Amino acid sequence: MTCIIVEDEPLAQFRLKDYIQKTPGLKLEACFDTAQNALQFLQQQPVDLLFLDIHLDGLSGLQLLEQFKPAAQVIFTTAYQEYALKGFELNVTDYLLKPFSLERFRQAVEKAQKKLQAGFPILAKDFIFIKSAYTVEKILFSDILFIEGMRDYRKIHTAGKTIMTLQNFSDFEKEVPPEILCRVHKSFMVAIHNIDKVDSNNVIIRDRVIPVSATYKKKFWQQLRK
Repeated sequence: MTCIIVEDEPLAQFRLKDYIQKTPGLKLEACFDTAQNALQFLQQQPVDLLFLDIHLDGLSGLQLLEQFKPAAQVIFTTAYQEYALKGFELNVTDYLLKPFSLERFRQAVEKAQKKLQAGFPILAKDFIFIKSAYTVEKILFSDILFIEGMRDYRKIHTAGKTIMTLQNFSDFEKEVPPEILCRVHKSFMVAIHNIDKVDSNNVIIRDRVIPVSATYKKKFWQQLRK
């Protein structure tokens, strides 16, 4: 697999280069200390695997993935454990917490190799991780019926259960494509694939009648026609 390093700490760069050299099946194409320079390179020469630090000057590693979605398997390398959830939400291949061993590094590389061999879609996903109370729960897009706003909380109605979360509607709009989950009201988002019936002012999912407000009606009907 061809790979690049995006890391602004010289010692961390040196360690990654050493681990790559010691790992069969990896070919290092380049090493960068900013995300901007890495993107310029990737636009001309795509690679299979990206070792990406989160904290970088200018454009961060998270911003690189969120805004540009490079066509490569991504392994985060960071000293900050609190970004692990965001890594899962972005569907990165693995998350290496510094300092990591050669053995742990190779485990992450093996994951990337298996995904490439299986033709795994890069940065494509059919799920979202939801923070609920003291847990993080994985929810498949296909299981979501609708999401209801309840003051400070959002109530996610799925085929088998309901989940309460403090994540707001903007979070869902960023994480879930609009052709799957669409806002229809200031207090509701609906899963288009689970709609049973639509009239001029309402969406019916199972036995629930959900209002469609004037603010969101045009965009909602555009998504239905796609």
